Amino acid sequence: MPAGAHAPAVAARAPSGPATPRGAIAWLPTLQAKGRNALAAQDLRWREPQAKPSTLHLLLLDTSGSMRQSGRLARAKGYAANVLEQAARAGDHVALLCFGGQGVELLVPPGPARRAAAVRVQQRGGGGGTPLAQAMAAADNLMAQHRRVRGTSASAASTVLWLLTDGRTLEQPRAPQGADQLVVVDFEEAKVRVGRCADWAARWGAEYRQGAWVL
Repeated sequence: MPAGAHAPAVAARAPSGPATPRGAIAWLPTLQAKGRNALAAQDLRWREPQAKPSTLHLLLLDTSGSMRQSGRLARAKGYAANVLEQAARAGDHVALLCFGGQGVELLVPPGPARRAAAVRVQQRGGGGGTPLAQAMAAADNLMAQHRRVRGTSASAASTVLWLLTDGRTLEQPRAPQGADQLVVVDFEEAKVRVGRCADWAARWGAEYRQGAWVL
């Protein structure tokens, strides 16, 4: 992940004892503090470490009627929960959109990943149609809002869009506009395949995974 540049900052001189390291040594302030004397621990000045920009993992979870067949939705929810838990361990941000018979619902708004979000995913039901194009448009809007909220730091943070679906729709959505990385996770069974997920991934330049694979 790209990291922001470290900005030098002069720490106040410690009244006594060595300075506490916080990052790389800021040599110019250190030499100014040292003067003509030999370098001592209390002369050291440190660059303030800048927090790593958090990656936003935006999940689009297909909860349509076809996903209820053959345990597809259960596998997809487990996969989504795994992504959310890994994001929480990494200190990243997450958002979750569900799309199905009830339209598109923002189940988890963008924000720091919390393990509790995985519980909400597991409680989600399914049924109805597959408004994929509407979900993709909503994802584009969320990613644009995320960039505006983060301001200039958004250029240093990345966005990963995860599409979890069986591809059982006649819609032909355009490629997402705001994602730095796109992952299409296919939950269609190998024995009866339409193959739309693989086609979308190839057309969008996305990473393609099958839902049975381990993260």
